[in-house]
Amino acid sequence: MKAKNENKKEINKNPELYEVLKAIEKEKGISVDYMIVQIQKAIKLACKKMYGNSDEDILINMDPDTSIFEVFLNKEVVDEVLNPKCEIQLDEARKINANVMIGDKVGIRLDTKDFGRIAAQKAKNTIRQGIRDSEKGQALADFESKRSEIVTVTVEQIDKNTGNANVRLGKSVAVLSKNEQVAGEVLHENDIIKVYVLGMKPDNKESRAIVSRTHPDFVKKLFEAEVPEIFEGVVEIKSISREAGSRTKIAVLSHDENVDAVGACIGPKGQRVSTIVSALNGEKIDIIEYDEDGVKFVSSALSPAEVKWVDIDPKNEKSCRAVVPDSQLSLAIGNKGQNVRLAAKLTGWKIDIRPESNPYDDEDEDEDINDENSENNTEEYIGDGLDDNESESET
Repeated sequence: MKAKNENKKEINKNPELYEVLKAIEKEKGISVDYMIVQIQKAIKLACKKMYGNSDEDILINMDPDTSIFEVFLNKEVVDEVLNPKCEIQLDEARKINANVMIGDKVGIRLDTKDFGRIAAQKAKNTIRQGIRDSEKGQALADFESKRSEIVTVTVEQIDKNTGNANVRLGKSVAVLSKNEQVAGEVLHENDIIKVYVLGMKPDNKESRAIVSRTHPDFVKKLFEAEVPEIFEGVVEIKSISREAGSRTKIAVLSHDENVDAVGACIGPKGQRVSTIVSALNGEKIDIIEYDEDGVKFVSSALSPAEVKWVDIDPKNEKSCRAVVPDSQLSLAIGNKGQNVRLAAKLTGWKIDIRPESNPYDDEDEDEDINDENSENNTEEYIGDGLDDNESESET
């Protein structure tokens, strides 16, 4: 059955509608094309409720350039009308199209007022929901475009029960969850802070933007912004280990023999690293020179402690014993093992710290670790980078 729609001699226009849509586009940034699609969906829902026709029998002509707004309902041409909602008698059909035949379909122009109160409300709700979905989508798009970048946001609201904070970037809102906030850092509404955009996370069948102040890449991006040599690729950040709010170790490598990687990161009179430390509210930063030689890298990573020598475990090339002067044992280990733990994460090595006076004590490692935290403190500590919970800095 061929659909014939020639009922267009009189063209309906609704310039007021398109003026409203253009105003919404300007105010909320929602495209007119998107809203037209939502309006068409709403009209089809209303028509189906009123007339019971399929989507294919509902024809909508909307053109913002010409202000045309027309709706047609295809009815089947029959000899005898049994269902006036979807059928039309031949004589009536030929008033619209003189060439129409039995079995054809002809488009009947509809007045949107005929949709009725319930149908009109349904259309209104559909349009509103479409606009809300578009706004959410745009809000997420703002953060999605900043994925893996640092942005400056305003703290809008803090949940007293969970500690989660809603932060705003322009018209967009993201969640800074409690576990992505620096321990001990107190946020207040209207605070302006920097955050690292992790990406999107599904939440109750929707997505939400997730940001962080604890992620190691937060520090990496701060260095990229502050150190031109890193941004230009002359100096490369090879690895980072961080216990947010307390201490960070960062390993850097220069690709130009005339550029000192560590010096570039520190900056003239320490200005560059000082700026980053201030942005991290005083978090300590150890800048280490990366070395392909694992022994040299481990020795540097244990800074500020001096390492006498490093023995690699013959059974495991990523495990070693680092020997330090007795007077620097506590410094090498760090408060609650933080220094050696961060060094282990930075290098990817398992590091066994031993004092120079007793470098080859063969006592059980687990017993030594427990004793190190006890009242009688032994002279050994093993860092394997597995404990992410400690966040206190050295004293």
